[in-house]
Amino acid sequence: MHHSKHRVSFGLRPLRWLSAALALALLLAACSSGGSNRDAESEPTTIKVMYWNDQMFQTEFGMLFYALHPNIEVEVVNTSAIQTGGDGGDYEEKLDEFIRNEKPDILLLSQEQYAKYAADGRLASLESYVTRDKFDLEGLIPGMADLMREKGGGELYGLSPRFSSQAIYYNKDLFDRYNISYPTDRMSWEEVLNLAARFAGDDSDEDRIYGLHFANADAHQLAQQIGLTQGLRVVNPADKRVTIDSESWVRVYETALNAVRSGVLYQDGPPDFSGIMSYEEFLLRDPFIAGKVAMSIGESYRLLQLREAVNVIPDKVVKNWDLVTMPVDPANPDFSYGIYFYEIFAINAESANRDAAWEFIRYIHSDEYARVKSKSLTSDFLVRTKYIRDDEGRNLEAFWSLKPLGANQYDLYRDLPGIFHMQLNSIGSEEMQAVLNDEKTVHEALASMQTRLQAALDQALANEERNGDAEAEQGSAGVSIETGVSVDEAEPEAAGDGAAE
Repeated sequence: MHHSKHRVSFGLRPLRWLSAALALALLLAACSSGGSNRDAESEPTTIKVMYWNDQMFQTEFGMLFYALHPNIEVEVVNTSAIQTGGDGGDYEEKLDEFIRNEKPDILLLSQEQYAKYAADGRLASLESYVTRDKFDLEGLIPGMADLMREKGGGELYGLSPRFSSQAIYYNKDLFDRYNISYPTDRMSWEEVLNLAARFAGDDSDEDRIYGLHFANADAHQLAQQIGLTQGLRVVNPADKRVTIDSESWVRVYETALNAVRSGVLYQDGPPDFSGIMSYEEFLLRDPFIAGKVAMSIGESYRLLQLREAVNVIPDKVVKNWDLVTMPVDPANPDFSYGIYFYEIFAINAESANRDAAWEFIRYIHSDEYARVKSKSLTSDFLVRTKYIRDDEGRNLEAFWSLKPLGANQYDLYRDLPGIFHMQLNSIGSEEMQAVLNDEKTVHEALASMQTRLQAALDQALANEERNGDAEAEQGSAGVSIETGVSVDEAEPEAAGDGAAE
């Protein structure tokens, strides 16, 4: 059968529209039996909710919420209106201004933003609502409520309806072929790499089987993941000093370098910018789907790709596979950095519609919502994990059986200039390549990294401070940095719009 060439849809959006229609049909059938009595008796209310854009909100939440809550109207405040330059810190300032201008009842926050807003007293506690409504926190992904309370200084201020996560996918057929025992949950990085090393053989390049794949990973990226799992830090957040030239980091980088030297790690080729690629070619670029690697660290969206691949190219893709948890720190084996909550809904402390706002938050985290939405195909998981199933009995619990530690590689640098993470990757990769080329020892490379990174960080912090001073001076002169228009000359609404954009 001839397959025509077409552009690749990386987001698989058509599935979302089909699934949303299915979910709505199921919900409307359920609505015939009745909705929320408390809402039916309440006065009509309009709440403002922050979200990426209105269309996405209606697909994910709006249609389902309106069907059972006819007395609550939702006005979506689009965060896409926040436009910034390349500086991540600038975004946080504009987000803060956006919230103060728009005054949404419900805020959409990242984990870092949630912790900051909770500490600043800008969120309303959910504890009394949870108690009043006997809201089931136990049915949520293990550790989420604990994490939200920890980041909230002991109080629950927000919840996230979905989570992203990573796990180790493994090809059972390859393990069987080489007579190697399957991986298990809660392995250390050393155990994972030792297991992967058993696949290093003398096969030709075309037929070569690799032990482990980690997208876009080189020796530096692999070392950073191992160090993160072990609780190591590149920068001391208290004094902004780079601390990578240490014996602990030496051991981590030596482990990663040995994995690369031994050929254990499958390294991705350069990205294809040719413009046209068949969907089959796109799917087969993933070495795990193509059956070229025994184990691969991947996120939940690969589940969709594997399902698609079996339908599109059944004779060329892995079929007999399963999952185990991400590698853990043996000293802290029940926790993982691989679980992340990227959209936390919280109630603005200044909201005059807290009860209606809670009704929305309660519903999108409810058993009822999860039951309906579980019928659709998405790239993330619902926090009501009992509705996450695999008809073939695969270990999907690998994605959530560990408790979230609430940080990832990017969180460690959130108080640093946005450019620092890019500098860390570029400088780290350069120095490790020098080691692989036998131009430096690991100790020499880390000493050089520390010097170069400290200089880069100091310069970025100085630039940030100068820019901040310049903005303060310009602001005190009554001029909008975004528009160049005198605030005194602008209409109040126009000033607000300019700030948001």
